[in-house]
Amino acid sequence: MDDQIRIPCVMMRGGTSKGPFFLRSDLPSDPELRDALLIEIMGSGHPLQIDGIGGGNSLSSKVAIVGPSSREGADVDYLFAQVNVLERIVDTGPNCGNMLSAVGAFAIEQGLVAAQRGETRVKVHNVNTGKIIEARIHTPEGELRYQGDAAIDGVPGTAAPVYLAFLEAIGAKTGRMLPSGTPQEIINGISVSLIDGATPVVIARAETFGLTGSESALELDGNAAFMAQLEDLRIEAGRRMGLGDVRASVLPKPVLIGAPLNGGSLSVRYFTPHACHTALATTGAVSVAIAATLPDSLVGAALPELRFPADLTFEHPTGRMDVRVELNEEAGGQPVVFVTRTCRRLFEGAALVRRKN
Repeated sequence: MDDQIRIPCVMMRGGTSKGPFFLRSDLPSDPELRDALLIEIMGSGHPLQIDGIGGGNSLSSKVAIVGPSSREGADVDYLFAQVNVLERIVDTGPNCGNMLSAVGAFAIEQGLVAAQRGETRVKVHNVNTGKIIEARIHTPEGELRYQGDAAIDGVPGTAAPVYLAFLEAIGAKTGRMLPSGTPQEIINGISVSLIDGATPVVIARAETFGLTGSESALELDGNAAFMAQLEDLRIEAGRRMGLGDVRASVLPKPVLIGAPLNGGSLSVRYFTPHACHTALATTGAVSVAIAATLPDSLVGAALPELRFPADLTFEHPTGRMDVRVELNEEAGGQPVVFVTRTCRRLFEGAALVRRKN
């Protein structure tokens, strides 16, 4: 008898992240059994994830689970799972906008959504947050194409563009843009803005830590005193945002903002949360963009001349990310954020897991 079980999966790059994509029907419905399976598949509990398919980095230890939509008005469900590298833990609390950028293409190829001529719009229900995001996929002649001329920093070469419209990008976890009720407050002597957009973030000015906001990810990760201070700040921010004790959670995500060096709107450093992202998470960019619509937030104060609709450029450790912010007057001026990403199907086959006796 074969002592391993084969679970169909597709390895995909979405934006600046990558990981296996599964059909929901191919995994256990029980969350505990599902998470145990994902931990084994990814090889967590080892820094290299040597006995699994994870990449030994938080950006390549991500999983997408896709199935028919359980919500009216959406085409598919997408559950994101962040699988910890060093610890055997799975966190389905956050969303990942980069992995999200590959969901539409995966859904089309798996037959969950029919491709349209020119462009296919896939409304994705993010199960983690309950929000709907529209992915606009390049499908000339009614066929999916991955090759194209769009380039995003943090990924070599070019690919077909994927446009993500965050239609409900307010209150991903708490239901409120300002979970603590104010656009700016003091935690541990540091001015912060606690924003719940596409993901909950605690935003601070880099200068309050004696930094510029343009440091490399490696430099920030190596600053042990700063990282400890940032974690203390994050823990208190989580409490004030109504997220409880967040020591074992990846939410909220810390964000530093600083003056741009290369003509952008802001320099942004986003943390995952215990390491600096080598680029910028899509959900983080969306949340910072939403904060820009609040004049009294730290982001709004840093961009006093901003008028909407607005195109913003965030400088990150490996380049730039462009976002567009519009105010939906029909929804009372609610912000809608558009982000351009790319994706690619990398490998298809089956993940092998040990058969339990």
